[in-house]
Amino acid sequence: MQDADVIIIGGGPAGSTCAGQLRAGGLDVLIVDKAEFPRGKLCSGWITPGVLDDLKLDVQDYSRERVFQPMSGFAIGTIGGPSVRVDYGRTVSYGILRRQFDDYLLRRCGARLALSENVRSIERQDDAWIVNGQYRAAMLVAAGGHFCPVARLLGQATQRGPVISAQEMEIELTPQQESACPVARHSPELFFCDDLLGYGWCFRKGNHLNVGLGRVDPQQLPNRVQDFYQWLKREGRVPDNLPTQFPGHAYLTYDQAARPLAAEGVLWIGDSAGLAHSESGEGIHPAIQSGLMAAETVLAARGDYRIEALDAYRRCMEAHFGPRQANVSPPRTISNFRRRLARWLLRQRWFVRRVVLDRWFLRVR
Repeated sequence: MQDADVIIIGGGPAGSTCAGQLRAGGLDVLIVDKAEFPRGKLCSGWITPGVLDDLKLDVQDYSRERVFQPMSGFAIGTIGGPSVRVDYGRTVSYGILRRQFDDYLLRRCGARLALSENVRSIERQDDAWIVNGQYRAAMLVAAGGHFCPVARLLGQATQRGPVISAQEMEIELTPQQESACPVARHSPELFFCDDLLGYGWCFRKGNHLNVGLGRVDPQQLPNRVQDFYQWLKREGRVPDNLPTQFPGHAYLTYDQAARPLAAEGVLWIGDSAGLAHSESGEGIHPAIQSGLMAAETVLAARGDYRIEALDAYRRCMEAHFGPRQANVSPPRTISNFRRRLARWLLRQRWFVRRVVLDRWFLRVR
């Protein structure tokens, strides 16, 4: 039996950030993940300066051998319609490859690692958690993403709330494909669906291209993705000879998720708790922030992992992100009037910059 102070299930940004803070506080931490890192991870892959600040990321060290694409502008529009370009004249975001980003954070966090370890069982014995019959700790942190096994194995609901589904592809372009792709590296392109229930994107990150679309209506997702992709090709935004397969993934937004945040000896962080921003679907920064808050809670508890002590994490999350609405009703059909109004607003530069970008995507305070 391998003992630790804290076991974290999941080695993504939430888990590794939490582990790094706990290690800095003197705790022995073990991260268990079913994958071997670096591993592929579906994600459009962009981060804001706030992420760099919270991670205290050494940009010079990170960018030395990894993709780190400064972004200073955006093109925003509707699928099939015109777009508005906004240039900030300074870097407001960065493009990264998740397989590089996640591996870097995991390796630097200082925790012990049990990789390629699928979580099959979680049992409670006295005041300790036993994972797979071989790892033991008094404290458990669930950081395994949308399909994290902790909630399932502990009998907690895992699928309440409208699920955001997305399909995307990310490929390394050949020199010929790069020359045939007019999407600017410094300016991602975002296009909203006509019914406003999702949006597509086209990002250049160095010599990599990420194309995808996410919606709150998963039944129409495959057709919507293919329609979007064919439109991009007709518009000449992407080369003709790219793959046509778009793998999928899912997540929950903070204001509509009904997942737990804390229980006796357990905290949920990142996508396992459902924390993505509702307007943009961005989940990296909320995951990192939740990892930091969870670590602060565990360190402050000083070994007292009863729910009365760990509930401080829930209070801290609600103070930062606001109370959850727990609105689990299906998405409503958008009226024709609201559609026309939205299309008009998305052609106004002031609205695109101040609302869509500053408020929804960049989270400018």
